[in-house]
This record gives sequence, C-alpha cells and structure tokens, in this order.
Amino acid sequence: MAQKSDLAVVKTDAGLVSGSTNITGDIHIFKGIPFAAPPVGPLRWKAPQPAKSWAGVKQCTTFAASPMQGKPDPFGVYTREFLIPYEPISEDCLYLNVWSGAKSAAEKRPVLVYIYGGGFATGGAAVPIYDGEATAKKGVVFVVINYRVGIFGFFAHPELTKESGHNASGNYGLMDQLAALKWVKQNIAAFGGDPDKVTIAGQSAGSMSVNCLVASPLGKGLFQQAIAESGASFISPRSNPELQQAEESGVKIAQSLGAHSIAELRNMPAAELVGKGQAHPIVDSYVLPESIAQIFADGKENDVPLLTGWNEDDAFVGKLKNAEEYKKQIAEQYGTNAAAFLQLYPAANDAEAETSQIRINRDQIFGMQNYTWANVQSQKERSKVYVYRFTRRLPASADFVKYGAFHTGEVAYAYDNLKFLNRPWQKVDHQLATTISTYWANFVKTGNPNGQGLPAWPAYNASTSQIMILGESPAAKPLPDQAALNFMVEQARGK
Repeated sequence: MAQKSDLAVVKTDAGLVSGSTNITGDIHIFKGIPFAAPPVGPLRWKAPQPAKSWAGVKQCTTFAASPMQGKPDPFGVYTREFLIPYEPISEDCLYLNVWSGAKSAAEKRPVLVYIYGGGFATGGAAVPIYDGEATAKKGVVFVVINYRVGIFGFFAHPELTKESGHNASGNYGLMDQLAALKWVKQNIAAFGGDPDKVTIAGQSAGSMSVNCLVASPLGKGLFQQAIAESGASFISPRSNPELQQAEESGVKIAQSLGAHSIAELRNMPAAELVGKGQAHPIVDSYVLPESIAQIFADGKENDVPLLTGWNEDDAFVGKLKNAEEYKKQIAEQYGTNAAAFLQLYPAANDAEAETSQIRINRDQIFGMQNYTWANVQSQKERSKVYVYRFTRRLPASADFVKYGAFHTGEVAYAYDNLKFLNRPWQKVDHQLATTISTYWANFVKTGNPNGQGLPAWPAYNASTSQIMILGESPAAKPLPDQAALNFMVEQARGK
C-alpha cells in the first residue's frame, strides 16, 4: 500500500496505524502500537509472540497499559513525573510509542529506542519524562517500549525451562525488549526511521537491560549504538544469577503461592502475583549464555559505540552511621584494607562520614559497574566509549534539595523534558538540558556526541580517564575518584 507522505497513516506488519501530531504540527506521535501479542493466559511466562493483525486503521493516540506492578505512589524524590500513570496497569502491556518528525517514509532518520528503569519491578513507557517530542525535533525518531516487569518478566522455574524449546526460563522482560527491537527493525522505516541506525538507551534497570542486550547473542544486528545511564552488571554475581539458582527460587515462590504447577500459576489472577519474588535478569544459557563479564572477556559481545556514565548522587542509602560507627563497620568489613579504604572514603567527622557512605553506595551500585564497562570497552580499542558524570544538583524545595544530583535526575535533561517537572528551574538548567540532549542526539546520529558549539568531549581511555562533567559548566576532566573506584573493583573481584 502506498505510504502517505505526511505519515497520517502508517503501514506496519500487523496493520495500518494512525496517530496524532504535536501542537506545532511538526511531530507525528503514535501511542500504544502493539509489537507482540498480549502475554496473558497461556502466554504468561512465554517468549513474546507476534502481534495479531487487525483490519482497518488502528487509532494509536493514547498510551497503552503499563506493565503489571504495584500502585505507583510517589516516594522519596520521585514525584508523579517519574512514575507511570495510576491507570491503566495490565498484563496486556506489550506496546510501544513512536515520535517522528519525518515528512515521509523515505527520510531514514536515526532511531533511539528507550528502555525504562524501575529495578525490573516497576516502570512503563507512559512516564512523562520519557516523552519523545523534544528528541524528535532534533531529527531522531524516538521509540519507547514496554516490557514485562516483576514476576511476570523474570520468573524462572524448571517446568518453564522444560517447555521453552531452548532449555531456559526467566528472562521474559529481556525477550520483550528484543521483540520490540525486531519490530523496530521491520517497521520503523515506515515512520521515516533508519532500521540500520538504531541506538538503544536506558537508565538504571534500563541501563542494565542495555548492558544485557549488548552482551546477548540475540541482540546481534538489532542496534548499532548504546547509551547506558547508571546501570550495568559487570561486578556483582548477584546481578546475574545462574538458571538453576533462579529455578530453585521459582519453585519456592510457587510453593508459597500454593501452586503445584505452572498451569495453576497461569490461572492465578495477576494481582495475586504482584510483588512476589525477586526480579532481575539471569544467566539462562539462551538470552545470556554466560555472565556479562565473561561474555565481554571472551569478546562475544555486540561491539557498538557506547555513551555511559552515572550521577554524582546516584545512591539509595538508609540510615547513615556517625563517624565512629562507620569506621567500626569498615574495620570489620575490610580488615587489613580498612586504613586504605578510609583514605579514599574518609570519616574525620560525622558530616564527612555521611558523605563517604553516600559515595560508597553510589560507587558500589552504579559507579564501578559503568566504570568497569567503560574500561573493558576502551581497552579493546574497538568501538569508542564516551563517559560522563552528571553533577547538577537539581533545584528544589527544602524537601527535595537534599537529594542533589539524584538517581534518574539526568533523564529529563537528556531528553530535554524539564517542562514536565514542577521545579524552580534556573537559566543554567535549560542551558544544560539543551547541551546534554544535543550530545545525546549527536551520538544517536553519528556514534559521537561532539558537535558545533558544544564543549569537546574526548573518547574515554583508561590511561587519561577523561570524562565529561555534566554540571553548571560542562567540561572534560579526569575522572575525579578513579582511585576509589579502582579500590572498589579490586575488593569486589577479590571476594
């Protein structure tokens, strides 16, 4: 069927879709396009199946349901703009959204596919700060996808492994992401996108997902570049447990629910399953044949340019200890290495001890993961890697200012979406959002964030350790806490 030049109606593999336009009429917006069949009933805990075709033109003007999860009430610094809508939430969630400024299908604009965070237990494509209009205005086709989370996306069980056809279970959320990328490969040209110029991007669990997709043999050819904001799985073995361990956990979950078979579990109402068990990718021998660290060590990853980094206050800390309690804990935990540790994370007084504890949490959960990824990739001297540190302390009321450059704080800047947050933004914030979002768009277009009028961002290498500090005055500087990160990595690997 001939494609209308203005993308008013677009032909996909499963049928025709229509969308809407933004207020200025230069961006076409399609919300809730199905990329796979609803994973419900007998399809619960199965690899995503092809979307059913439809007759006529499907109107794609409203967001589809977010994946099944708990009630998305605000918490900590995370106000409504960071969370999915309260409704709808459903197992029937395998949909994606597209923003395109293309005037015709012939344009072949570069594509960014965004993968949300939320600890693999929450999140969805309808979160306000994932809006794609501003990025689309920069010449990029922006796609944000849903994937199953929680027990629905990451449940392993021996019975599921046996029925799978590839002797694996547990990584359904990752398989959803791969199915969405296959949809993009097959359909995005009709939206004016280039199926051979796709960048996957994500933050937190979305960044960990990007790490998994770069490592997975199933990701081969589905993307050409990667953006990973605050998240990877290189160091801790808990990040990617083995299939047998995950299956044993799955058996215990089934027992706790009083279910004697997968059939019984599939018949249970979704609401009864929410919040049961842990949710994270596993080494399943299929999506992830080995640990991510081993896949990279063997050179079996998908070799693509990488833009990665983390935030100054990327931390989730509970009650902070005073200086004496902190030093006692470090002595018990690190023994003969405690003195060296306290030089890097000092505690001359209670305030310094609190700062050190926040830095430790940041470096253990996020910093050393993305740092290790950057080092591993740069040492191979193949595709380039660009590293950042987001340092802008977001302006806020007294309730929120304490969180500083908090986890997820950079996302609204990266996609130029400050307008969705009710914050006392200053001129420097709007300037920073323009700078960061232009770096991101340039990387999507060329594999290099640099461009006219921007501070030069050198490619990263372990010897000079130059990274881009994304703060009030963006500039390239040596990684400020390299010694501490090296120490953390050595300690983690030595255990």
